[in-house]
Amino acid sequence: MARPGVRAWHSGRMSLRDAVERNSATPVVFLHQLPRWVLPLTVAALMLVGLVVRGPWGTVCLTVLALFLGWFFYLSWPRLDLTERLLRVAALALLVAFAAGDLI
Repeated sequence: MARPGVRAWHSGRMSLRDAVERNSATPVVFLHQLPRWVLPLTVAALMLVGLVVRGPWGTVCLTVLALFLGWFFYLSWPRLDLTERLLRVAALALLVAFAAGDLI
């Protein structure tokens, strides 16, 4: 008999999604405890610096932003419909394209 909260077919190994969600719990709680203006201001600053500053600093800012948004997109993916998924993929692809273009 399976323990409560454990799927009967579960092999005992944690899936990648389970591991990411489990390891993301602490950072998500930390971000939630920040003042509401900190996260949007940080995202806007990274985007602005990434698009205005040419060279490695711009690329680093856009790459950090892409990694952060990719992490958030991954966490929210199962709850999204097709349109929302396509918009997030397009936004992330555009951000990565800007970061790659900054290297050239």
